[in-house]
Amino acid sequence: MQRARGIKGLAGASRQDKIVWNEFQSDTARLAPKSEQLLHDLFTRDDDKELDFLERDRVRLERPVSLVAPTGPTEGRATVRIRRGQQFFRQAILNAYGVRCCITGISVPRLLVASHIKPWRDFQAERLNPRNGLCLSALHDAAFDAGLITLDENLRVVLSKQLKSYLPQLALQQCFVSYEGQRIRPPEKLAEPDPSCLAYHREHIFQN
Repeated sequence: MQRARGIKGLAGASRQDKIVWNEFQSDTARLAPKSEQLLHDLFTRDDDKELDFLERDRVRLERPVSLVAPTGPTEGRATVRIRRGQQFFRQAILNAYGVRCCITGISVPRLLVASHIKPWRDFQAERLNPRNGLCLSALHDAAFDAGLITLDENLRVVLSKQLKSYLPQLALQQCFVSYEGQRIRPPEKLAEPDPSCLAYHREHIFQN
């Protein structure tokens, strides 16, 4: 989890460290929210606040993003668990990409999104997988989710015909056309985009 958050090291990890790491990697969907909860509780017991570790050597408490709460008698706990998982994914992805949009290089944390390549709603097993994520600006996240942009097999930006149909527009030229064909900034190795996730996006979401 530390390397997923962009914290380097572990070269001298013990055998027990490796066992714990492998267990975490094999069951991220269950263990990530638990580990995030334990980390959260080290700093606050207020479940209405989340931790932000995006600035080195600094911890910030902030209000969580709005979520649609699940229904049922355990909806309160379920909402917190989902939020913890989302927070883990966001911290892991943004730190893996150096807190920069992998397309534009924008480095304002509040303008960055941990974007799922395979949609959150449809792929429960991939929800917390760092290899199913990209660090994008809010604008490029919206375009990616809508299938207006995608990445090819070499991680180069591809624009859809639908997006290009709105040209010429200066803002589109600056925000999208200028990056067409460029390779994204690579993340830490453990968060390299999974080729199968990107293939799904190109085949089922991209509006070619």
